[in-house]
Amino acid sequence: MFEPVPVRRSRVLLPPRARLACLAVILLAAGASVLLFEPQRLLAAGWPPQLSGAGAVLVFGLAYGVCTAALVPRPILNLAAGALFGAQAGFAASLGGTVLGAGLSFALGRTLGQEALRPYVRGRWLEAADGQLSRHGFRSMLAIRLFPGMPFAVANYAAAVSRMRYLPFLVATGLGSVPNTAAYVIAGSQATSPTSPAFLVSMGFIVLSAAVAAVVGWRKRHRIAARAEAPEAVVSAAGYSGPEAGAGEREPAGAGTAS
Repeated sequence: MFEPVPVRRSRVLLPPRARLACLAVILLAAGASVLLFEPQRLLAAGWPPQLSGAGAVLVFGLAYGVCTAALVPRPILNLAAGALFGAQAGFAASLGGTVLGAGLSFALGRTLGQEALRPYVRGRWLEAADGQLSRHGFRSMLAIRLFPGMPFAVANYAAAVSRMRYLPFLVATGLGSVPNTAAYVIAGSQATSPTSPAFLVSMGFIVLSAAVAAVVGWRKRHRIAARAEAPEAVVSAAGYSGPEAGAGEREPAGAGTAS
């Protein structure tokens, strides 16, 4: 896959652990900025009066992407988008910001963290989860976005450390984030009318999607566990382990040849 020149140069100039340290510094700085500027104040203070119209929606979408990459929870931003711009414009800003933030997180994780973190993907659970994202990246990420039981940032960086490709990750993120994003934005746009049908339906969908996410996550957990334990079960049933079995099987062949 083609990589931009700055990315290739960073891989040459900095060893994996140094790039991982850079990623940690970036995330810490982003988190400190969030605590300092408190973007959640948009829910109470509103949008700056100097910005309005399509320009305000565009700026909000860009800020949304940066904030999600800086680990700001998306529900807060979605509610703010609906309260500030209404359902339609708020949804456009939120979905665009979601894809932008996911892309930024994926690029940071892939460029600065993948080579340093992949050696630590050990154990049956981690290897099974990594294999699921690497082999079935699009449908796995689509399910994660449709039923958001995993935190947004965690899913981004987990996909970046895996071998999932960039384009399927972005497409699955955009498609899978539509229902949940729309529900939060509509709830935010109707926050002043908590008894309205639109608000009640959107909140009902949010609660239902959370329940479905819990069920899907529970089933996926057991499925990954079964896949992870399957090779060990086969080996145990055969009564030998890999390297020792290879030696044991080759020994009779060698003896037969010698005789």
